[in-house]
Amino acid sequence: MVVALYVDDLIFTGSNAKLIKEFKEIMKKEFEMTDLGLMKYFLGLEVKQSDEGIFISQERYALEILKKFKMEDCNPVSTPMEPGRKLSKFDGGERANSGRFRSLVGSLRYLTSMRPDLMLSVGITSRFMEDPSYTHWKALKRILRYVRGSLSLGLFYSKLDDYRLVGYSDSDWCGDVDDQKSTSGYVFLLGNTAFTWLSKKQPIVTLSTCEAEYVAASWSVCYAVWLSNLLRHMGVIRDEGIVIRVDNKSTIELAKNPVNHGRSKHIDVRFHFIREQIREGKVELEHVESRAQAANIFTKPPPTTLLENCKRLIGMRDGKSI
Repeated sequence: MVVALYVDDLIFTGSNAKLIKEFKEIMKKEFEMTDLGLMKYFLGLEVKQSDEGIFISQERYALEILKKFKMEDCNPVSTPMEPGRKLSKFDGGERANSGRFRSLVGSLRYLTSMRPDLMLSVGITSRFMEDPSYTHWKALKRILRYVRGSLSLGLFYSKLDDYRLVGYSDSDWCGDVDDQKSTSGYVFLLGNTAFTWLSKKQPIVTLSTCEAEYVAASWSVCYAVWLSNLLRHMGVIRDEGIVIRVDNKSTIELAKNPVNHGRSKHIDVRFHFIREQIREGKVELEHVESRAQAANIFTKPPPTTLLENCKRLIGMRDGKSI
């Protein structure tokens, strides 16, 4: 049984109906409580439960954002950021209202709770909160235009007999035009659907695509070790190695080869944690073709076809079809 507490609201679930009933009775004796039944709405998350699975979205919250920033009647676009778009803190032009800019970034950040397709674009624009220009503000408004055209998108978790934890790791190379740092991205799926993801700029400047992907993979492995321990403790997954899929063969070779080649001697020792985990069988790096790399949307602004493919790979669905 799992119990989640937020202030005075409780969410609980489990596979033992008797235990759940006993828990509710005990709580009602100790506290004044109201049983609202199956969860339908919680902290901006809308939940639809059926015999086939669970669909979670943030359509109502997204509409509130559009209304707040007077964008409910805007023209939709097919991607949250223009493919190949590079933003810089040195972009000229009129300065934007920093307070309003930060407010929109904060609102969009919460929207990424169930909208992994927004993670990269929101992350990139949030780098300019200190002194945003009109160019940065325009990029933020484009995200709203994309949201307007995809309000009913969410994640569908189908009922399966066996859940397996699989991760995808990716990186661009020197994607930030201001400091030449790369952006790491990873996503973990249980069954056929994503349930945790990251898009974050790396803390160092890497000297090759292999090194950038290696740093990204090391972050993924660190998270996978913690995540697998948690899920095993909860009884969700079995005690087996976690597969992380990477689309760079040189990165996989570097992670599995204990010899420090001349090209990799400069890599910080903390990133070599990945080798130990592979050696102990806790993690396995597996090559995947770029077209099947689900983490692509967390590292670089994709064109429409690639974006739609990645959304399909991570289990995003249109709520209207459910």
